[in-house]
Amino acid sequence: MKKKVLISACLLGKNCRYSGGHSHIKELDDLNVDFIPVCPEEAGGLETPRPAAELLGSAKSILSEKGSIITNDGHDVTQNFIHGAKKSLEKGLTSSVEYAILKSNSPSCGVGAVYDGTFTNSLTNGDGIFAYLCTHAGINCIPSDDLNKIKKTLQKQK
Repeated sequence: MKKKVLISACLLGKNCRYSGGHSHIKELDDLNVDFIPVCPEEAGGLETPRPAAELLGSAKSILSEKGSIITNDGHDVTQNFIHGAKKSLEKGLTSSVEYAILKSNSPSCGVGAVYDGTFTNSLTNGDGIFAYLCTHAGINCIPSDDLNKIKKTLQKQK
Protein backbone atom coordinates (compact mmCIF):
# COMPACT_ATOMS: atom_id res chain seq x y z
CA MET A 1 0.00 0.00 0.00
CA LYS A 2 1.28 3.44 -0.92
CA LYS A 3 2.05 5.86 1.89
CA LYS A 4 0.01 9.05 1.96
CA VAL A 5 1.91 12.35 2.07
CA LEU A 6 0.32 15.78 2.36
CA ILE A 7 1.85 18.22 -0.15
CA SER A 8 1.53 21.81 -1.27
CA ALA A 9 -0.36 21.48 -4.56
CA CYS A 10 1.96 23.96 -6.31
CA LEU A 11 4.83 21.47 -5.85
CA LEU A 12 2.95 19.00 -8.05
CA GLY A 13 2.51 21.61 -10.78
CA LYS A 14 -0.87 23.13 -9.91
CA ASN A 15 -1.00 26.82 -10.77
CA CYS A 16 -2.15 27.96 -7.33
CA ARG A 17 0.71 30.18 -6.12
CA TYR A 18 -0.11 33.82 -5.43
CA SER A 19 1.44 34.75 -8.80
CA GLY A 20 -0.74 32.25 -10.68
CA GLY A 21 2.20 29.91 -11.26
CA HIS A 22 3.51 26.78 -9.59
CA SER A 23 6.72 25.45 -8.01
CA HIS A 24 6.70 21.98 -9.58
CA ILE A 25 9.36 19.57 -8.31
CA LYS A 26 9.82 17.07 -11.16
CA GLU A 27 11.65 14.59 -8.93
CA LEU A 28 8.31 13.89 -7.20
CA ASP A 29 6.53 12.81 -10.39
CA ASP A 30 7.44 9.12 -10.51
CA LEU A 31 7.50 8.25 -6.82
CA ASN A 32 5.34 5.47 -5.42
CA VAL A 33 3.55 7.81 -3.02
CA ASP A 34 -0.10 8.78 -2.69
CA PHE A 35 0.16 12.57 -2.54
CA ILE A 36 -2.68 14.47 -0.89
CA PRO A 37 -2.41 17.93 -2.53
CA VAL A 38 -3.65 21.04 -0.72
CA CYS A 39 -3.50 24.77 -1.22
CA PRO A 40 -4.51 26.36 2.08
CA GLU A 41 -4.83 29.80 0.52
CA GLU A 42 -7.29 28.64 -2.13
CA ALA A 43 -9.06 26.51 0.52
CA GLY A 44 -9.49 29.73 2.49
CA GLY A 45 -11.31 31.36 -0.42
CA LEU A 46 -8.47 33.41 -1.91
CA GLU A 47 -8.29 33.66 -5.70
CA THR A 48 -5.36 32.76 -7.91
CA PRO A 49 -3.56 34.93 -8.80
CA ARG A 50 -3.75 37.08 -5.66
CA PRO A 51 -1.64 39.77 -4.02
CA ALA A 52 1.42 38.53 -2.13
CA ALA A 53 0.85 38.21 1.62
CA GLU A 54 3.19 38.07 4.60
CA LEU A 55 2.86 37.35 8.30
CA LEU A 56 2.91 40.23 10.79
CA GLY A 57 3.84 38.17 13.83
CA SER A 58 4.43 34.48 14.41
CA ALA A 59 1.94 31.81 13.39
CA LYS A 60 1.22 31.22 17.08
CA SER A 61 0.51 34.91 17.70
CA ILE A 62 -1.69 35.14 14.59
CA LEU A 63 -3.71 32.11 15.68
CA SER A 64 -4.08 33.80 19.10
CA GLU A 65 -5.41 36.94 17.37
CA LYS A 66 -2.29 38.95 18.29
CA GLY A 67 -0.93 39.23 14.76
CA SER A 68 -2.21 39.31 11.20
CA ILE A 69 -1.53 38.43 7.60
CA ILE A 70 -1.52 41.39 5.24
CA THR A 71 -1.25 41.59 1.45
CA ASN A 72 1.22 43.88 -0.26
CA ASP A 73 -1.71 46.15 -1.11
CA GLY A 74 -2.76 46.43 2.56
CA HIS A 75 -5.68 44.00 2.85
CA ASP A 76 -6.03 41.80 5.93
CA VAL A 77 -6.38 38.15 4.82
CA THR A 78 -5.78 36.60 8.23
CA GLN A 79 -9.11 34.79 8.45
CA ASN A 80 -8.76 33.39 4.91
CA PHE A 81 -5.38 31.92 5.82
CA ILE A 82 -6.57 30.46 9.12
CA HIS A 83 -9.74 28.98 7.62
CA GLY A 84 -7.83 27.44 4.69
CA ALA A 85 -5.10 26.07 6.95
CA LYS A 86 -7.66 24.37 9.19
CA LYS A 87 -9.52 22.88 6.21
CA SER A 88 -6.25 21.61 4.70
CA LEU A 89 -5.12 20.17 8.04
CA GLU A 90 -8.40 18.28 8.34
CA LYS A 91 -7.78 16.76 4.91
CA GLY A 92 -4.38 15.53 6.10
CA LEU A 93 -5.70 14.20 9.39
CA THR A 94 -8.56 12.29 7.78
CA SER A 95 -6.01 10.77 5.38
CA SER A 96 -3.78 9.71 8.30
CA VAL A 97 -0.63 11.30 6.86
CA GLU A 98 2.63 11.29 8.82
CA TYR A 99 4.51 13.70 6.55
CA ALA A 100 3.88 16.92 4.67
CA ILE A 101 6.08 18.45 1.96
CA LEU A 102 5.38 22.16 2.02
CA LYS A 103 6.36 25.18 -0.08
CA SER A 104 9.33 26.91 1.49
CA ASN A 105 8.96 30.47 2.85
CA SER A 106 5.21 30.62 2.20
CA PRO A 107 3.00 32.43 4.75
CA SER A 108 0.87 29.28 4.76
CA CYS A 109 3.33 26.47 4.14
CA GLY A 110 6.77 27.81 5.13
CA VAL A 111 8.71 25.45 7.42
CA GLY A 112 11.37 27.08 9.60
CA ALA A 113 11.46 30.36 7.66
CA VAL A 114 8.89 32.79 6.27
CA TYR A 115 8.99 36.26 4.80
CA ASP A 116 9.14 38.83 7.59
CA GLY A 117 6.20 41.11 6.73
CA THR A 118 8.24 43.91 5.16
CA PHE A 119 7.77 42.75 1.53
CA THR A 120 11.53 43.12 1.00
CA ASN A 121 12.25 39.40 0.37
CA SER A 122 13.69 39.18 3.90
CA LEU A 123 13.21 35.96 5.83
CA THR A 124 12.68 35.40 9.53
CA ASN A 125 12.62 32.20 11.57
CA GLY A 126 9.20 30.63 11.94
CA ASP A 127 6.50 28.59 10.24
CA GLY A 128 3.58 29.52 8.06
CA ILE A 129 0.07 29.10 9.49
CA PHE A 130 -0.58 25.70 7.88
CA ALA A 131 2.89 24.34 8.68
CA TYR A 132 2.44 25.42 12.30
CA LEU A 133 -0.91 23.64 12.58
CA CYS A 134 0.49 20.50 10.92
CA THR A 135 3.47 20.36 13.25
CA HIS A 136 1.27 20.78 16.32
CA ALA A 137 -1.01 18.00 15.04
CA GLY A 138 1.96 15.61 14.84
CA ILE A 139 2.59 15.80 11.09
CA ASN A 140 6.30 15.98 10.21
CA CYS A 141 6.80 18.93 7.84
CA ILE A 142 9.58 19.11 5.26
CA PRO A 143 10.35 22.33 3.36
CA SER A 144 10.31 22.06 -0.44
CA ASP A 145 13.83 23.46 -0.73
CA ASP A 146 15.30 20.46 1.19
CA LEU A 147 15.28 17.95 -1.68
CA ASN A 148 17.71 15.61 0.12
CA LYS A 149 15.40 15.32 3.13
CA ILE A 150 12.39 14.82 0.85
CA LYS A 151 14.13 11.98 -1.00
CA LYS A 152 15.33 10.30 2.21
CA THR A 153 11.89 10.53 3.79
CA LEU A 154 10.02 9.24 0.75
CA GLN A 155 12.48 6.38 0.25
CA LYS A 156 11.63 5.28 3.81
CA GLN A 157 7.95 5.36 2.84
CA LYS A 158 8.17 2.57 0.25
